[in-house]
Amino acid sequence: MDSTFALVGDGFVIVAADASAARSILVFKHDEDKIMALDSHKLLVGAGVPADTSAFNEYISKNLKLYELNNDVKLGTQATANYMRNELATALRKGPYQTNILLGGHDSVEGTSLYTMDMYAYLSKVNFGAHGYAANFILSVFDRDWKKGMNLEEGLEVVRKCIHELKTRFLISQPVFVIKVVDHNGVKVVTL
Repeated sequence: MDSTFALVGDGFVIVAADASAARSILVFKHDEDKIMALDSHKLLVGAGVPADTSAFNEYISKNLKLYELNNDVKLGTQATANYMRNELATALRKGPYQTNILLGGHDSVEGTSLYTMDMYAYLSKVNFGAHGYAANFILSVFDRDWKKGMNLEEGLEVVRKCIHELKTRFLISQPVFVIKVVDHNGVKVVTL
């Protein structure tokens, strides 16, 4: 039931996720922050089975920190995406994680970038992406309204349109969304 989406703008990545924790026909709460800051300049959001998503996100977070401590080097966004892809591919043959991932980040070499990954370890660098049921409704909004070189206000307007589309057309009620932006200054939470 997760709705996660992200887009790249001029020097920033916006990541959004619904804040509902639900199972079957029950909603447990509306204040779940599904967007994890891997470090000061990388955001990770997963959609799928909550246990798998949480376990995989924690596993990646802790292993990236261990790598940094052992090697005194932080991985860039592309290297992190490839590491995550390798871990998902390895898990496919053992105990697969049923999670789809969006990874957005900013680093001095690449600038801003957004990667999408599915549960079968398909990895792609994209300008925008969506996972969960939200993708059925908002990819058309991205196709119509996303453009290269958007400033932050234009990007937030696209996010507003996506949330409006979900609230208008989606059968499931997702009244609250968490929105975070990562740029050269780091990660910040944004309210619409």
